[in-house]
This record gives sequence, structure tokens and C-alpha cells, in this order.
Amino acid sequence: MATNSAYLCRFCETPLRQTFVDLGLSPLCESYVSPEQMKEPETLYPLHSFVCEECYLVQLPEYVSPRAIFEEYAYFSSYSDSWLAHAKSYVSDISERLNLNAQSLVIELASNDGYLLQYFLERKIPVLGIEPAKNVAQTAIKKGIPTVTEFFGVKLARKLATEGRQADLLLGNNVLAHVPDINDFVGGMKILLKPTGVITMEFPHLIRLIEENQFDTIYHEHFSYLSFTTVSRIFEAHGLRLFDVDEIKTHGGSLRIYACHADDNSKPVSATAKRLTQTEADWGIAKLEPYTAFTQKVEATKRGLLRFLIETRSAGKTIAGYGAPGKGNTLLNYCGIRTDFLDYTVDRSTYKQGKFTPGTRIPIYAPERIRETKPDFLFILPWNLKDEIMQQCSYIREWGGKFVVPIPEVKVYD
Repeated sequence: MATNSAYLCRFCETPLRQTFVDLGLSPLCESYVSPEQMKEPETLYPLHSFVCEECYLVQLPEYVSPRAIFEEYAYFSSYSDSWLAHAKSYVSDISERLNLNAQSLVIELASNDGYLLQYFLERKIPVLGIEPAKNVAQTAIKKGIPTVTEFFGVKLARKLATEGRQADLLLGNNVLAHVPDINDFVGGMKILLKPTGVITMEFPHLIRLIEENQFDTIYHEHFSYLSFTTVSRIFEAHGLRLFDVDEIKTHGGSLRIYACHADDNSKPVSATAKRLTQTEADWGIAKLEPYTAFTQKVEATKRGLLRFLIETRSAGKTIAGYGAPGKGNTLLNYCGIRTDFLDYTVDRSTYKQGKFTPGTRIPIYAPERIRETKPDFLFILPWNLKDEIMQQCSYIREWGGKFVVPIPEVKVYD
């Protein structure tokens, strides 16, 4: 659907006219509601995403400022065992690949609660975290991880570089999608990287989002939805070059890119990077058709999910949720799923327990609630962690309980 949007592409400033998908109005996905706030109204913002017809960057306009989203943040990375294992494996691999040692400096952008940098510290490799969410950063600081609690961009990069703090390894996991001014962010990385340093960034792969119907990963803190081709173009515009890439399983299918200064000739472009560029071209990354067809897939998934919930509840069965992630709140609000379908949800994060999901006001309990109430179905909202959750909650089979995963379409697991 073409619109007369007044928004401009955050990379190339082309007017955004082509809808990717419009998920209606939704509250901020990490703005959990306390019992004291239950009688107060919530602010809803558009979840209308676009694709740029010039650079093919899929994006959500800045409907709400990043300070409103990130300065007090509800996501703590360390609550996921599989994510910690992923981080530890990365640290081992990259330390050997780059020969990092006590004379190196590793800087992580959006370092969260120190979930990853702690493993570099174990290896006696100096680190610096940059994390604007002060409540989350305090957890990292308590672990002994030096952390700057500011938003990253050219200004902060210049300050750190002037202080002599440039990175041998500059990394960021699931942060590139979170920045509204992507030019300022990538420009800052150029400044903060040593002449022969390496950047690694992980982000969900746009092709996987479309192919696997992962529409619930669209929420207000995700400003951009990224392909290898478009990220290459953005980095190139700032004097950086992508020279390698890994396709990894996290978040439903992600990319880990490797970048260096454009004039660093010591890092040739890998065959893997060339192959992925061609794969994206063959898929149609620079054509509008794959983007414009997405809305129909999303609407079909919504209808199928609601059909399952209506039939299950009509049969007298009980359904509880597992998790209260950002993606889950997009799904719940877009599909109109409240306590008439989902009795409650649980989450390992003590920050969320005792609160209610934004918009849909579903109560959030500790995981022990599942054993107490013995639901017939456990509805897994963080579907990217379904294997971990199904293993942790395998005990529901004692009373005949089953698991439900909503994406890419409803599937029931015994």
C-alpha cells in the first residue's frame, strides 16, 4: 500500500511512501504496567512500517523518542540461559580469531547488564560497555564492567577517541536496529575503531523476518529491519566495509557481520559475504514485491491464531503464557489477545513479575505459577527460545499440558 507519508528514510532521506506492514496502534512494548497504574490510560503509538523505494531499508519512523524507550529499560539479557551460552561462545571464537589479549580493548555498544563483556573479563581482556539504560547498566557495573551510561553516536565516539579509548573489537548485538539516527551511529563506529580494528554486529535478518512471518519483532524500539545488502550500503557511506558474515540461529535467524575501515586491505571480502550478497539479490532484496506481499501473510497468521484461541477456550481449556517479551506484546496487542484468551503469563525477570503486559493488561507471575494452576496449554511468546522453554517446562506433560508456538503459524507441541 502506497501512502502520502511525510516521513523520510533515515539513511538516504527518500520520502517513505510504501507500506511494509501496518500493525495498528500499540503501547511501548517494554512499558509494563504496575498495579498502581491499572486505572491510568496508556499512550498508544502507530506501528506502521515502511520500505524505502531507493535503498530498501525497512523502517519504523521515530514515532517516539529513544530516551522514552531506553533510559529505563525492562530487558535484562542475562535471564536467558541460551543467550548467555551464545555470548560465551562468541567471546571464545572472536578472541582467538583476533588474538585479543591484555593489551586489547573491547567496546560493546548496548552492553546491557554485562551478559557478554563478563566473559572477556574472565580472559583478562580490557572492556568498556556503553549502555544508556541506567537501571540495566548498574547491574553491569556491579559485575566490575566499566560502563558509560550515554547514547552512542559521533559526539560520544569523538570524546572516547580523544581520551585514547579506541576499540580493537567494537561490537553490538541487536542494537543496530534500535537506533533512529543510523547515520550518526555508524559514523560514530568509524571514529571509535582503531585503524586495523574489527566491528561485529548481530541483527535479525530481514529475509528471515519475511519468510518466517516474524511480524511480532516489529515494535517501537526496533527502528530498522536489516538486510546484508542495505547494511553494506550504510557502512560504505561512512567509510567502513563489510568483509565477512555468519548466518546464526538467534532471534529466528540473524546475521553477524564483520566490518573494518574501507582502506584496511588486510581483510579481503570472504566467499561467504559474496555468496550472501548474491542470495539476497536472487531473493529480490532490491525489488518491491517481497515487501508489499507481507501484509497478507501477517493477516492470515492473525486469523489462524485467533481461530485456535477461540476454539480452545470454547472447549473449556485453559491457556497460560510463558514470557513477556517485546515481541510478545506486539503479538498480543495486534491480535487483541487479553485475559479472555490468556489467563496470565510468567517471566523469569523479577523486574516484570507483579506487573501487567502493556496494552493488554495480562498479569505477569513468576514461573512457579504454572505448576500451581496446571494450564492445558502453555503459549510461548518468546518463540525464538522455544526449545529452551520447552525443556525448562517439560513438567507440564505430567498433567497432559501442551505447548503452543504462534510464529510463523500456530503449532501445538505435545
